[in-house]
Amino acid sequence: MRFKPTLKSLLFAGLCICLTIGELWLRNGFASNTGRIVFTSSRDGNGEIYVMDAEGRNQENLTNHPAYDGFPDWSPDGTKIAFASTRNGVASQIHVMDADGRNLIRLTDGPRQKLAPDWSPDGQKIAFTVHPDFRDDVAHHIDVMDADGKNRERLEAFAEEPSWSPDGQQIAFVSWRAWAKLQSRDIYVVGADGQWLKRVTHDVASQYSPSFSPDGQQFAYYASDNEGFGQIHVVDTNGINHKRHTHNRENHRDPAWSPDGQVIAYCVWEGNDLSTIHMMAADGQYLKQLSDVHGARDSQPDINPLGLAVSLTSKTTTTWGRLKKRASNLR
Repeated sequence: MRFKPTLKSLLFAGLCICLTIGELWLRNGFASNTGRIVFTSSRDGNGEIYVMDAEGRNQENLTNHPAYDGFPDWSPDGTKIAFASTRNGVASQIHVMDADGRNLIRLTDGPRQKLAPDWSPDGQKIAFTVHPDFRDDVAHHIDVMDADGKNRERLEAFAEEPSWSPDGQQIAFVSWRAWAKLQSRDIYVVGADGQWLKRVTHDVASQYSPSFSPDGQQFAYYASDNEGFGQIHVVDTNGINHKRHTHNRENHRDPAWSPDGQVIAYCVWEGNDLSTIHMMAADGQYLKQLSDVHGARDSQPDINPLGLAVSLTSKTTTTWGRLKKRASNLR
């Protein structure tokens, strides 16, 4: 019996072809246009610095050391990675290595913990958090030094988690100075020269890990919701137009923007021994999960500044979903 195509079957076949081509285009575009992602992972029994591509593939350990390595941050030219490591003693110190893990150099020393390095946009300086003692929040402060470790200076007291603005004129950070007994943390901005200070958020819940958007107009950060779960938020740098992007009963942390501002990478903590790296569109539309190693903690992602994120807006995602639904209805 000879098959006679109907209009309905032809439409279905056409939609299937379009979906297949579109799926391949999205995958290839996402993989080839997005920069590599550096992150911290405990999959080897201790913190190590890993890299992977935008599909979550080709995951590679760059540090391979029994000491803790974490808090990775790409240099603006994408050739180096700054990070914190305890390989030289109990107190973590700021190190820099090439993007392939070679030519490692230690930039700081001393008894105090140095964490969360962040490069200035011109690559000339690095800001970082100094913790005299993990049990002593009061003494936390932010220092700035040249990219070779020289000319180190104190920038701001009662501060941690620095994030440099794209124009290099400001540094965002977290501070608890407005609250008695360290009950809550807010986001502040200080001039890169330390000459002025501005409080951005005013919330009972603590905010953490501010990350400037590439255009300098917004912060991504995470804060606890009413049930105690960390959620990713975005707010204008003047403190208005606040939006919450995640709503699951899990802890969402460590947001990091893609260089074109279209995508935010972050981690999801599902328990004490499991966290994974995810990506979503900058408007909060979920894209995909990138890492999944049972019993491992993958966190602190940072996207290579040389890469361009896939431009998958919520409108595109909605249209794609409608096409899939229509194809399903034609079956």
